[in-house]
Amino acid sequence: MKPNIKNIAVLTSGGDAPGMNACIRAVVRTGIYNGINMFGVFQGYQGLIDNNIIPMDARSVSNIIHLGGTILKTARCLSFKTDEGMDLAFENLKAHNIDALVVIGGDGTFTGARRFAQRHQVNVIGVPGTIDNDLYGSDFTLGYDTAINTVIEAIDKIRDTADSHDRLFFVEVMGRDSGCIALRSAIASGSEAVLLPEKATSIDELVKQLEIGAATKKSSSIVIVSEGHKQGGAYDIAKRVKEKFNHYDTKVTILGHLQRGGSPSSFDRILGSRLGYAAVNELLKGNTQKMVGLRGNEIALTSLDEALTAHTFKLENDLLEMTKVLSI
Repeated sequence: MKPNIKNIAVLTSGGDAPGMNACIRAVVRTGIYNGINMFGVFQGYQGLIDNNIIPMDARSVSNIIHLGGTILKTARCLSFKTDEGMDLAFENLKAHNIDALVVIGGDGTFTGARRFAQRHQVNVIGVPGTIDNDLYGSDFTLGYDTAINTVIEAIDKIRDTADSHDRLFFVEVMGRDSGCIALRSAIASGSEAVLLPEKATSIDELVKQLEIGAATKKSSSIVIVSEGHKQGGAYDIAKRVKEKFNHYDTKVTILGHLQRGGSPSSFDRILGSRLGYAAVNELLKGNTQKMVGLRGNEIALTSLDEALTAHTFKLENDLLEMTKVLSI
């Protein structure tokens, strides 16, 4: 039996990602179009606990589709991990007569949503919003495409100065457990090597690869380092490489949170809109404790259990091979 949903709230949680505002806009307007009263929760799960919940109308989300970050703000909330915190959040939802939640975020957000839904039988749909692209069930997550474009733009500028001075640059990008940003950025920027959390690469292997480039008169080299690589961060790796290979002047750039910001790409604006639209419609169909994602070019549902426990996004074998072949 379909639930009689009359009031839906939307929140963003965990790390911000470009495209979240496009998704919020789509959630709010799709709900209103279907006669639903819409609410926004400020600062994620902390806002549920603090009762920081406000009604939203169609004008509440005007002129936000192009903005990075999230107009609803976001926070990491330790108290939501406790039974007492969840119980207080549920009481606040009941006070507003909210029947369902759309939660936009990554694995931490979904972990909280799953436990909340199981404890209080809340109708909930998750939207994958993380630049790391590391949730099972969606080929792309919100913010991933924009983050890659940001990295590529930075590396293009670094390449200019690297070529001018015969330099070796180590560029560290985000990705503690996922090398998705690093791998695609390496292909798109023409980098000489990439170090990924999922693939063991020794310092000796990296040095050998750089020596081949130097022997064929490369004027510069760029190595992209995913922050979660087993050999350490870019500074540590650069220091160890320099001890064995001192052909170039060596520099390090940490892109850091630069990758989270900026106006979302057209892809992320459209993806956020599609996923937000789908999230509301799936709730109205009676689906709950699911994630809406993109597979191929179709919207697909994945249970929150599967999204969190199945194997994370696997790196494409052809891209892995290309980083070696195209860097000669």
